[in-house]
Amino acid sequence: MQNRITELFGIKYPIVQAGMIWTSGWRLASAVSNAGGLGLIGAGSMYPEVLRDHIEKCQKASDKPFGVNVPMLYPDLGRLMDIIVELGVKIVFTSAGNPKTWTSYLKEKGITVVHVVSSLKFALKAQEAGVDAIVAEGFEAGGHNGRDETTTLTLIPAVKEKIDIPIIAAGGIATGAAMLATMVLGADGVQVGSRFVASDEASSHLLFKQKVVEAGEGDTQLTLKELAPVRLIKNKFYKDVEQAYANGATKEDLRELLGRARAKRGIFEGDLEEGELEIGQVASLIHDIKPAARIVSDLMSEFEKAKQGVSFL
Repeated sequence: MQNRITELFGIKYPIVQAGMIWTSGWRLASAVSNAGGLGLIGAGSMYPEVLRDHIEKCQKASDKPFGVNVPMLYPDLGRLMDIIVELGVKIVFTSAGNPKTWTSYLKEKGITVVHVVSSLKFALKAQEAGVDAIVAEGFEAGGHNGRDETTTLTLIPAVKEKIDIPIIAAGGIATGAAMLATMVLGADGVQVGSRFVASDEASSHLLFKQKVVEAGEGDTQLTLKELAPVRLIKNKFYKDVEQAYANGATKEDLRELLGRARAKRGIFEGDLEEGELEIGQVASLIHDIKPAARIVSDLMSEFEKAKQGVSFL
């Protein structure tokens, strides 16, 4: 399958594995890339030397294209970028910041740059900044999210109408049918996060993976908008946040309740009560933990089956 996204990245399938904190290490990224998609190392949970180690291991584990996702709100950003350039990474996804900050620098180094947005306004800014493609991420997505709460079904056609560069749809995509739906709406490819959380190679804790598989409809909620909107599984920590709101918590109260390393505690260490359990709404459609390569092949077989199913239109 060839289109603007497969040609841009030099990959077989227009499937990007999201660069998620505490989940997307070199094992997951290399497995997805080896299976024909684009694997991303999630730099958001990594110190500079940890990122260096993951990039070097991914380069040894795969001769296929892979990239690094860099949230621009984290410290040591300059050191992260220096390591990416030094080690010859060819694809960088930026998020949570102004795309103008790093796009020109990275492109001067011969790096393909993609920026993650949650609204048409920011998609236009990213295109103006000179990025090669955008990820348009709907409100359904896990982790940190847009404040506008625009759904993927609305966001993709709105962005498609106004921009010219390739679009990667994200948010609520865990099946080949959803992949087809977003591409019918104008996307050139998809970014999949939550489905890859429940993979053998994801670095997230097994207890967290099992919690994702057990999640049902309505078990996630977007919260903490005053700090940075985040979609969480409803556990004790989530209920503590809701109680804080009921008690009239200020922004500082919420920041104190969140504390430090709350996501690490939940996702990486497996504390299902006090940890921050970030996942998308689509968790309710994820029923098993399996190899990343199987997830990629299932997505493509479901995609082809879905195309045949609507051939009567």
